[in-house]
Amino acid sequence: MSAISTKRLQKELAEIRKGCPAGITLLEADDLAVWFLSIEVLGESVYKGEVFSLRFKFGPRYPIESPEVVFVVDNTHQAPIHPHVYSNGHICASILGSEWSPVLSTSAVCITLQSMLASCPKKERPTDNDRYVRTAPLSPKDARFQYHDDTV
Repeated sequence: MSAISTKRLQKELAEIRKGCPAGITLLEADDLAVWFLSIEVLGESVYKGEVFSLRFKFGPRYPIESPEVVFVVDNTHQAPIHPHVYSNGHICASILGSEWSPVLSTSAVCITLQSMLASCPKKERPTDNDRYVRTAPLSPKDARFQYHDDTV
């Protein structure tokens, strides 16, 4: 991890530990390179009452490059059923790819994902979920997502 990455992550972690935005909880950050947070969609939505866990992996070029962000999928966690979330936890969101900006933070990503879920009118998987999951790279950062639908 570079000095810039370390300094930025220490600052973000201190801010999160002081107090997360509503519906966001820091679960684990024992290592600066990997954090786990949970998000709950607030207000009325198809996800009301559901809580999802996210894993953030920060590379040596953070914040110049986006972190790897996925919904945790294991024996106790599932990814939300959403048109931009694959069943393996990969998220097709432009802010994690082509529209990433170093001014964005971990909290900003969580808030954006909360908003993405809150605005979704219907639970459904991406139309290509099965094909994508079958052939997906280990890291979603290695996927070639096409960002063409920002309506959900």
